[in-house]
Amino acid sequence: MAQPLGGSVLAVLFLLSCSAMAMAAYNVVDFGAKPDGQTDAAKAFLAAWEATCRARKPAMMVVPAGRFLVSQALFKGPCKNAGMKMFIMGTLVAPSGYSDITQWITLKYVEGLSVYNGTLDGRGQALWACKKARRSCPYGATSLTIGQSKNILLSGIRLLNSEVFEMSIFSSTGVTVRGATITAPDDSPNTDGIHVQMSSAITIRGSTMRTGDDCISLGPGSAHVWIENIKCGPGHGISIGSLGNAAQEAGVQNISVRSVVFAGTQNGLRIKTWGRPSNGYVKGVTFEHAVMSNVQNPIVVDQNYCPSNINCPGQSSGIKISQVNFHDVRGSSATQVAVKLDCSPSNPCSEVSLKDIKLTYRNKQAQSYCRNVKGTASGVMNPPSCL
Repeated sequence: MAQPLGGSVLAVLFLLSCSAMAMAAYNVVDFGAKPDGQTDAAKAFLAAWEATCRARKPAMMVVPAGRFLVSQALFKGPCKNAGMKMFIMGTLVAPSGYSDITQWITLKYVEGLSVYNGTLDGRGQALWACKKARRSCPYGATSLTIGQSKNILLSGIRLLNSEVFEMSIFSSTGVTVRGATITAPDDSPNTDGIHVQMSSAITIRGSTMRTGDDCISLGPGSAHVWIENIKCGPGHGISIGSLGNAAQEAGVQNISVRSVVFAGTQNGLRIKTWGRPSNGYVKGVTFEHAVMSNVQNPIVVDQNYCPSNINCPGQSSGIKISQVNFHDVRGSSATQVAVKLDCSPSNPCSEVSLKDIKLTYRNKQAQSYCRNVKGTASGVMNPPSCL
């Protein structure tokens, strides 16, 4: 029987294929980087990037095996050659302790880059401890930020222990994340796996996420997002929101989330909006083929988000939610209310569809809760629909 190829074998095959294509390779070690995990390699990484970016023929940046301490790095475009590649066989580690930076590794103004493999270790433990002790702490750094970029592929990347978000995709188009592994302890604060905002044509598939916050969160301006074959848990589930924090806010539309397994998460499929005025919206969303295993809130729309009940006059969300489908959702709920659709009194949810919902709660009948929502239910409904 054929055996799966290991990472080192794939690395050799990939480099050989690049050599066959006469692709120039720029190795960070040749620019002074030391794989000892102690010597700051940021300047060497940026020099290798600059050489790759300026090359007039197809080129790749190579990070060999080993641990490379990188204080902070901004890989900036635009670049001269299309089809750039970055191949990472080693591990990038953030400095121990914490600082005031908010982004650790950043891609900005980059187009047509493919990044293969590699591990980014954000070493967020010191900041988490600071926050847990309620001391005066900085906000924290996102491990990987993709900003104002286009046509980016991330394949097989591993993200560990970010101070806050593991990955942020902002103001970008055509970003694909596949085969990612994202890990942080379930009690680590604000460690969303992937956060998307003001971005379109985003694909996230075939990935495993264990976090202290949302596995995937979609903020304002997220559009044409495809999420498929995800394992999520522990964590807070897959969330649209929170939305409506600002009075003027871009909407969220055309979102597909399918074939996701949630294990022991706080939420499963969630839409969350602030209970205050906003001109934003959510429309054209399909959640389907989801499996829940001991999930506290498998299906939830919460339009009354208001931490500490501050700055939410009337507790009425201005976000308009419509055309949302929850289809083929099955498994077990950790609470009796397995379906909660709690919409805005001033902007009721409309065109909500529940179909083939099969959620159990221990040895009791699970329940549904609906408020300010219009829609339809069909197929097998357990718990019984409240629509």
